[in-house]
Amino acid sequence: MTFPQTYKQSLLEAIDTIDMEKVNQAIIWFQQARAEGRQIFTCGNGGSASTASHFVCDMVKGASFGKQTRFRIMALTDNLPTITAYSNDVSYDYVFEEQLKNFARPGDLVMAISGSGNSPNVLRAIEYANSAGCRTLALTGRDGGKLGPLAQLNLQVPVPHMGRIEDAHMIICHMICYSFMDTEK
Repeated sequence: MTFPQTYKQSLLEAIDTIDMEKVNQAIIWFQQARAEGRQIFTCGNGGSASTASHFVCDMVKGASFGKQTRFRIMALTDNLPTITAYSNDVSYDYVFEEQLKNFARPGDLVMAISGSGNSPNVLRAIEYANSAGCRTLALTGRDGGKLGPLAQLNLQVPVPHMGRIEDAHMIICHMICYSFMDTEK
């Protein structure tokens, strides 16, 4: 078997670990957030930051364009001046939490993405979101790290390979987004 075939097979096995009931619950939370005019926030580091930004783009355009009710969603990863200011002047550990302090309100939804589940800035964001009365959703990998148990809903991909975790997280994001695009014509 070639490497691409091996990777594909391992990815399919990783995808099979996704708990569809939890994905459906996440979809319900997104439906409720949109219906109630709640703000949705995403965050992550590295590849997870890219997934957070990509997901926001899909929800802002793909799941909202031409619709009467739209998603109010933003990636806390996308304001580079704010991120670098907090990183330089305070600590990188605060880059997401401090943004939430400006914008999050009780009932809003915060989705944190971390393959390891142990990124200090992501953990601080979810801890703050929980204390502020937000709903918290995590996309984690491996054993869920510290993030999994902190979030009210954890979509965990329990495989060791970061690339396959990130691939599966993007698939989960597409499941959520396309549930609004493909079922609401």
